[in-house]
Amino acid sequence: MGRVKGQFDEVVQIDVNSDRINVLMRAIKASEIGSYLYCRRAWWYRLKGFESANQSEMAAGTEMHRRHGRKVIVAGLQRTLAYLVLLVACVMLTAFGLMYFLSGG
Repeated sequence: MGRVKGQFDEVVQIDVNSDRINVLMRAIKASEIGSYLYCRRAWWYRLKGFESANQSEMAAGTEMHRRHGRKVIVAGLQRTLAYLVLLVACVMLTAFGLMYFLSGG
């Protein structure tokens, strides 16, 4: 059985005693698909190990995404807190209504 390195770094296993060829490819990440769909050439350069000339812009974009991610988390926590406050208000309103009704008010 021989091993041949093919295009895109997959490993091709060839068994000379049979008609089978097994292709074992590396896993593809979701971000890679997005990069490929955005710009095939940039994806190919990155795959081959070339560095982008826009390192400062890429770093700024990464920082912007990190800040946005934090804002999304904070917004989710604020929404959860708002639901808890609403629940407490409903429970308190129900309790006061029951007390008023039971006291003959």
